[in-house]
Amino acid sequence: MNMELSRRQFLKTAGAGVAGTTLGAMGFGAIEEAYASTIKPFRLVDTTEVRNTCTYCSVACGILIFAKGNLAKGEKADITHIEGDSDHPTNRGTLCPKGAALLDIVKSETRLQYPMIRRAGSDKFERISWDAALDKIARAFKDDRDANFIARNKDGVTVNRWTTTGFLAASATTNETAWCTYKTVRSLGMLVFDNQARV
Repeated sequence: MNMELSRRQFLKTAGAGVAGTTLGAMGFGAIEEAYASTIKPFRLVDTTEVRNTCTYCSVACGILIFAKGNLAKGEKADITHIEGDSDHPTNRGTLCPKGAALLDIVKSETRLQYPMIRRAGSDKFERISWDAALDKIARAFKDDRDANFIARNKDGVTVNRWTTTGFLAASATTNETAWCTYKTVRSLGMLVFDNQARV
């Protein structure tokens, strides 16, 4: 069979073929429709998405935490997936190996979830309430500050120093939280103050 094709006919035929394959590739073909119907529902459909900051180091990468369970209905939220936040300017969705393993840390049986104390002479830790832990910390701060606060130096100049206790702050916080932490520590007179970002 011998067919004569003009240039115009060739371009029309080629254009129709390209249009047809493009529509098929975009999901308008029967094969693509059948394939899409067999795909299981997306695993994060019924989850709640929360933005947070990775807790590992001073880079403060953004993460997305997905949890199942509606708190408004009285259900317990269970974290099912953690990934990098692609909208975060620091990491743009990427995570280091430790950050990528955050879900394993959250689900770990050895993860500390409550305040624990080892009393003098004891060989084991026991669980205490958050109120008891914070009261103990506050009492230790107050007692040490009262015993070691330096109001004036040897020349009589007001210095308001507290040099026997230090504070190591975390850097995976907002600027506002860091500012409040700095002001609180300095207002107590602490000179020994460092941040994880420098370490």
